[in-house]
Amino acid sequence: MITSRAAAPKSNGNQSRRGGKRPGAGRPTGTPNRATVEQKATLEELARAHTEVALRTLVQVATKSESDAARVSAASALLDRGYGKPRQAIEHAGEIGVPAGGIDAPPRAESYEEWKERRRDEIAAMGATAGAAASSD
Repeated sequence: MITSRAAAPKSNGNQSRRGGKRPGAGRPTGTPNRATVEQKATLEELARAHTEVALRTLVQVATKSESDAARVSAASALLDRGYGKPRQAIEHAGEIGVPAGGIDAPPRAESYEEWKERRRDEIAAMGATAGAAASSD
């Protein structure tokens, strides 16, 4: 039995011979997409033009809607816009040797002034150690 192989498809200008993206084609890595930036700016301008209407609508829904879910959602949206969204607390157990407040945060038992003085002493000690090592060379 004789079988024939179909000829490989010829490449058009945008793809390599076997499909896929052509090397070197497209926007270089790290270059911002100018069209997206321009569109976003335009969208923000349009949205800001309707701020007053949107806020009035939220107030109306929050005060006159029959649905509890709609009233709560609208009230939450109004508070978020007026006062900002509440910060989310992040609990840290201090594993892997990092204090609960972070790497350079003062421990809760000492005041900020005490912490500052302790850090100043630690930095001075590091400088003295580095100076002693340099003079012994």
